[in-house]
Amino acid sequence: MERVLFICVHNSARSQMAEAFLRKYGGKRFVVESAGLEPGTINPLVVQVMEEQGIDLSAKGTNSVYDYYREGRGYDYVITVCSKDAAERCPIFPGSGKRLHWPFDDPSKVKGSHEEKLAEVRRIRDEIREQIVVFLESSG
Repeated sequence: MERVLFICVHNSARSQMAEAFLRKYGGKRFVVESAGLEPGTINPLVVQVMEEQGIDLSAKGTNSVYDYYREGRGYDYVITVCSKDAAERCPIFPGSGKRLHWPFDDPSKVKGSHEEKLAEVRRIRDEIREQIVVFLESSG
C-alpha cells in the first residue's frame, strides 16, 4: 500500500477533504493521513458539505505535521493543498516521497451569507474530489 500525506496550514478543511476522498475512492491502495502546520479545529462548513457526500468528519481531529515528522513517518506522496496565496506558508515534509502541490482556495476565507459560504465550500470540495479522481487515474 502506498502512503499519502495531505498538508495544509491548519488541517481544518482542504487536507481533511482530500484525505477523506482518497480514503473513500482509493480503497485499499493507500494509507492516507493529513496534517497541518498550525492545526486548529475542523471547519464546520466542511463538516456540513462532506456530510452531503456521505462522509462524516464531525468527530475528526486535526494533526500536526511536526508530530508526524518527529514520529519518523514516511510517505510515498506528500501533497500540499494550500492556496496559491499561502503557498509560501504551506509546510514541507522532509523525506523521499514524491511531492505534489494542488492549490485550492481556503474555505476559512469565504465571505457572504451562510448559504453563499456553503456554496463556495461546496465548490472547493468538488474541485478537491475531481483532483482525487485524476490522481487515482494517473497513479495506476
